Amino acid sequence: MNTTGTLFRVSIFGESHGVNVGAVIDGIPAGVPLCEEDFASDLDRRRSGARGTTPRKESDTPHIVSGLFEGHTTGAPMTVLFDNENTRSGDYSALVCHPRPGHSDFVAGVKYGGHNDYRGGGHFSGRITLGLVAAGVVAKKMLATCGVTVSAEVTEIGGERERRLFPVVIERALKECDSIGGIVECRASGVPVGWGEPFFDSVESRLSHLLFSIPAVRGVEFGDGFASASQRGSVHNDRLSDAAGHTFTNHAGGINGGITNGGDILFRIAVKPTSSIATPQMTYNFETGKVEPLVVKGRHDACIALRVPVIAEAVTAVALADLMLVARAYGL
Repeated sequence: MNTTGTLFRVSIFGESHGVNVGAVIDGIPAGVPLCEEDFASDLDRRRSGARGTTPRKESDTPHIVSGLFEGHTTGAPMTVLFDNENTRSGDYSALVCHPRPGHSDFVAGVKYGGHNDYRGGGHFSGRITLGLVAAGVVAKKMLATCGVTVSAEVTEIGGERERRLFPVVIERALKECDSIGGIVECRASGVPVGWGEPFFDSVESRLSHLLFSIPAVRGVEFGDGFASASQRGSVHNDRLSDAAGHTFTNHAGGINGGITNGGDILFRIAVKPTSSIATPQMTYNFETGKVEPLVVKGRHDACIALRVPVIAEAVTAVALADLMLVARAYGL
C-alpha cells in the first residue's frame, strides 16, 4: 500500500492540501552522517520554478523529528515532515462532480466512497513525492558507502529529443493551454555483481514497482528495452570482456536473470502529459448528468517530466539500498 521495502522500508503519508506530507524511513543503519542541509540539493531539483512547471511555491523545508541525533542516524525509524504552505483548495471543489479526465478524481471518489481528500488531488498528488525524495537522500548516503551513484535526466519532451528545442515545445504547450510528456533516463553506476532476488524480487521487478508509483509514469524499459524485440541474439547479447564480468556492451541495462551484473543499471521511463489542463475538455458532469466542457483551474505543470529526474533517482536509490541490505544479509 503506502509502504515499500524488505529491510530498508519507506512509508509515505499526507495529502496535497493537508497539514503535512512526508515519510517514515526504517532500516537505516546507525551512524550514517546526516543533517537537514543534506536534503537541500535534491529538494531544490524537485521544486517548481522552471518554465513549464507549476507556479505553486513551497519552501519544502524538511523537519527531521526522529531517527537523528548529533548529526548521525540512530538506527531508529526516521520521520521527515514537510509543511504544506501555499494551497488554493477552492480551485478543486468543482472537480468532485465534474472529475478531470486522466486523473484520479473519479476512481478515488468511488473507491473511498467520497471520503477522500480531493483538494489538489489529495493523496494522489505529485506533492506526495516529497517523501520519496527525502527517502532517496538517505538511500543515496547509504549507497555511497559502497561506491554506488545514481543520476537521471530528461532526454525527450513532447516527442522532441533536441535539448535546445525543449523550451520551444514547452512554450507551445503553454500557449495552447495544454500539457506534454517526456522521457527520463536513469543510470546507477558502481553496483556490484549479485544484487537481486529472482524471480519476484528481481532488480527490474523491484525498480519497476517503485517507478510506477511515481504519478504520471506510464512505461519503463531497461537497456535496449522494446528495441531488443527487433534485434538478434548476436547483437543483443553482452559478451564478457574479462574474468571480472565486464562486458563490451550494455544492451541488458546492467541486469541478467534479475541480478546485477556489475555494469551500469540503465533504464528509461515514459512520463505522460499532466492531466490538469486549461483547454476545454468534453467530459461527464455527475451533477447535471450531461457531458459538458471542463476547464481545469488552479496551478499545474505543463510538463511534469521536468521534475521527475530527481524522483526517479530517489526511488532507484531506495530500491537499491534495500537490495544492498538484502545482499549483505546473504554475505555478498
